[in-house]
Amino acid sequence: MASSMVAVGLTLAAAGFAGRYAIQAMKHMEPQVKQAMKSFPSFGSGYYKGGFDPKMNKREATLVLGVSPTANKTKIREAHRKLMVLNHPDRGGSPYIAAKINEAKDLLDGQLKK
Repeated sequence: MASSMVAVGLTLAAAGFAGRYAIQAMKHMEPQVKQAMKSFPSFGSGYYKGGFDPKMNKREATLVLGVSPTANKTKIREAHRKLMVLNHPDRGGSPYIAAKINEAKDLLDGQLKK
């Protein structure tokens, strides 16, 4: 019984010293870690940052659908369909996002007809 208590005490002491060493090592490595993290591409960097404009314009519509500004009607409809399958409110998607996707498609389709 006493030997197991000594073993537990030594284990806890070793864990404490190891934790202290790890914390001190991290403090010394912090500038290098920050520099290394800057070199990695950030997650979501390919996505549009920012909210929606009050009135949708062509730039925002192409960003929402993920098509080029010169996309034809077929590309716009394919992109719209793909996004609506993923974001439809009947399948748990946001009604607001679905409305913005539809608004983007309508805006781009309307500009192609002109």
